[in-house]
Amino acid sequence: MPVLSEKGNNLPASPIRKLVQFADQAKARGTYVYHLNIGQPDIDAPKESLEVIQNSNLKLLPYGSSEGSLNFRKSLCTYFAKNKIEVDPQDIIVTAGASEAIAFTLSCIADPGDEIIIPEPFYANYNGFSAASNINVIPIISLFEDQFSLPAIESIEAKITSRTKAILICNPSNPTGYLYSEEEIEKLGDLALKYNIFLIVDEVYREFIHDDQTKHYSVLQSRKLTENAIMIDSVSKRYSLCGARVGCLVSKNKALIANALKFAHLRLSPATYALLASEAAINSDSSYLLAVKKEYTTRKKTLISALEKIDGVRVSNPKGAFYCIVELPVVDADLFSKWMLTDFTDNNETVMFAPAAGFYSSPGYGKKQIRIGFILNEQKLLRATEILEKALKTYSN
Repeated sequence: MPVLSEKGNNLPASPIRKLVQFADQAKARGTYVYHLNIGQPDIDAPKESLEVIQNSNLKLLPYGSSEGSLNFRKSLCTYFAKNKIEVDPQDIIVTAGASEAIAFTLSCIADPGDEIIIPEPFYANYNGFSAASNINVIPIISLFEDQFSLPAIESIEAKITSRTKAILICNPSNPTGYLYSEEEIEKLGDLALKYNIFLIVDEVYREFIHDDQTKHYSVLQSRKLTENAIMIDSVSKRYSLCGARVGCLVSKNKALIANALKFAHLRLSPATYALLASEAAINSDSSYLLAVKKEYTTRKKTLISALEKIDGVRVSNPKGAFYCIVELPVVDADLFSKWMLTDFTDNNETVMFAPAAGFYSSPGYGKKQIRIGFILNEQKLLRATEILEKALKTYSN
């Protein structure tokens, strides 16, 4: 057999999808699986986004602009302005989801052997994107006991070397739900300026803040970071358009945008129908996002309350996004999560989780933890926690 690449062989498996084969096998046996492992909302997308596709009279699907249509980028600028983020269409490269935006960013700013500092636990695919570009992730541990707050700035600064190209965070965080404050963003920005590196902030969960008194602070609101700030965004979670695969890379650094456009040229252009649906969603009535935010906050309260009643279970209290980290009274949450799919049912139902060890790059961390997404309705969340409680009792025996 021809030899495969070392890069491909060493690419880490997704903790979000690694157990899918066992979930599929469970379903084939007739078991109903509650999917709390993946950030796939069950809330309907804005009706406008689907109607624009259904009512389309296109006779063909031509290539579009590599950076995304001007109309769509203008719509993004209008949306961002509502969130006190002032950018121009030329500051935006539209991508195939936030994933491609991150991949473009890493390709633009780093060479093989360079380093990216990321507080962990972090979105598992950051590891994959970095590995695919032969970039080294330098983790900084944030602790469950501290609600995964930003580690001391001094500990981050101590990790900066001549190979460091950026600090990367997700705000609010996937998987922890931690919300970085304006003060924390500015402190990270000061480091970026001091060492002439980038501050990359993935802001795809911007709308989902569970405290009406707290506002999201974007990295692009910082006036001092014109050349150092990179924002990643997406319509996937905000408008339940995960399958559209539309995101964007946004920066006022013109050299970065010019380089990113070269990578955009390589994949030609974003998908036409996906852009149509995304633009319609962005321009939909603001009441949609208000209702969605309220729903996730209600689900969060329901889920956290139910989890806290289970003996031996500890749960983080997320300030944003729609995930929480849960610590279980087991030795290995990975094995437990697999066992729930292969060997346990309650009334022919079970639950799929994302083992949290895959959200760390430091060996040994997160072994007892899982990530849960409150992406199902309250009734299903309550049933899923009931199944979890019964499974833990059975497993301990």
